[in-house]
Amino acid sequence: MTDETTPNTEATQPAPEAASAPEAPAVETPVVEEAPQAPAPMVSNDTVKGPDPQGWWRGTGRRKAAVARVRVKPGEGVFIVNNRTLDNFFTEERDRNNLHNVLKKTNTFGSMDVHVNVRGGGFTGQAGAIILGLGRALRNYDISLDSTLRENGYLTRDPRKVERKKPGQPGARKRFQFSKR
Repeated sequence: MTDETTPNTEATQPAPEAASAPEAPAVETPVVEEAPQAPAPMVSNDTVKGPDPQGWWRGTGRRKAAVARVRVKPGEGVFIVNNRTLDNFFTEERDRNNLHNVLKKTNTFGSMDVHVNVRGGGFTGQAGAIILGLGRALRNYDISLDSTLRENGYLTRDPRKVERKKPGQPGARKRFQFSKR
């Protein structure tokens, strides 16, 4: 009976060495590194956007000093640039063919209405800006066209611009005649 009346000191008081030792986790969890995932397809700064309330998909293109705002939607194949038909706006057949090639390569020629507002630059720069804007608008319309557009270079921004004129010289690269004597 003495066992029942005497308090058990070992059970009620913690051991002195156990109190001073810091508690360690029973099982260490190994650091698991995530497996490298395939990179997402390269999409420019523009994110893929849906149509506006009127049903147009939009894309912006730039080339040299030209900026083109392009809108596309399914339709009869009308191509309007600055409120004029494509043939009236671009006099060079090369520029018209380059614009038509974007639609032909994506099999949307004749089935998409395209309206463009373009400002700045010359005709070549404006045509290049429209090509980029049209490519971006078509990608927004149907993301499955992304690989076709990218393979043909219709989603790549051409960064080349006119080199600036240097002070004390007549042009960017031109120099005044050098006289040895």
